Amino acid sequence: MKFLIIAGAPGSLIHFRGHLIADLIAQGLTVHAAAPRLTPDSEVYAKLTALGAYPHEIHLDRTGMSPLGDIRTLIELIRLVRRINPDHVLGYTIKPVIFGTLAAAMGGCPHRYALITGLGYTFLDAKKSRRQRLVSAIVTRLYRRALRHAHKVFFQNIDDQTLFRELGVLNGATPSVVVNGSGVDLDHYAPRRHRSHRVTFVLVARLLIDKGIREYAAAAYRLKERYPDAEFQLVGALDSNPRSITLQELAQWGKDGVITYLGKLTDVRQALESASVFVLPTYYREGIPRTILEALSMGRPVITTDTPGCRETVVDGQNGYLVPPRDVEGLTEAMQRFLETPELAERMGERSREVAVDKYDVRKVNAVMLKEMGCS
Repeated sequence: MKFLIIAGAPGSLIHFRGHLIADLIAQGLTVHAAAPRLTPDSEVYAKLTALGAYPHEIHLDRTGMSPLGDIRTLIELIRLVRRINPDHVLGYTIKPVIFGTLAAAMGGCPHRYALITGLGYTFLDAKKSRRQRLVSAIVTRLYRRALRHAHKVFFQNIDDQTLFRELGVLNGATPSVVVNGSGVDLDHYAPRRHRSHRVTFVLVARLLIDKGIREYAAAAYRLKERYPDAEFQLVGALDSNPRSITLQELAQWGKDGVITYLGKLTDVRQALESASVFVLPTYYREGIPRTILEALSMGRPVITTDTPGCRETVVDGQNGYLVPPRDVEGLTEAMQRFLETPELAERMGERSREVAVDKYDVRKVNAVMLKEMGCS
């Protein structure tokens, strides 16, 4: 039995799907993994090979809008499917889902699956620009066309599943399943005690406007005036997404002594260990943010927004706080509670770990997916 998994970014095959690939191999499947920039000299290529998977480089521009580029992606995927002849194909993120599912159908793959890991920039609930409305209409139509060829669609939250049904993207004949995000390795992200007396907040995310980066900075400016010993950290990389924040903003926040920018980290455990509270004030259409799961697993309270994919991770007042999206005042108030009562962080952090163990263990999440795909 052969299994082909298709990604939009090579690193995600290890960081987000490494355990799934390992579990598929443990079940006796031959696993092939396809992504752009997956060259033989890359670190991801070596790690996939070490797992026992077979890497393949494809042309795919994750954020590009070129029809010719997307046609090239589809043709390359069809050729790959016909060459490998897999029994199962799974794509995740927008383009791998759309073009991977279409290619799997055209290439004759008998079992085709899609994993919707959030809806992102094109499905924001706020008033859309003309360009965003156009992109959303095109993506919706492509999803609808592709997913009619899927045998099962996985969602990471019920809101995305409901929206796809309302938009007619899912027809009645296509089964769908909601899973608890990508899961988290509870051993790798083991609880670590915060040893400093200073209350430290950290936000880990791609540096997109819609991840609430500016709201976090605005709250930090307000709180720094009242609590000069408080620390506000930021981890993540600038992105090619049209909604990325700018390098100039980052530099100004640092110059003002408000935000400590730690850059893009391959291992965020040290940043989470040095922080007392994790913050993600996103209004991006998330699946379930992996960074929240990592923070939960390491025993950190979470402040996030009452939005799809985030509200599932926090019981308000027990392991953190839910705040309205785009609400700097509400975010500031939630963060201030930890500054006024620092012992809250330890109590809520213990509850966060319990939530991670109960709902988000990667072994439990993968067991559900393998069973639903007939691979266990």
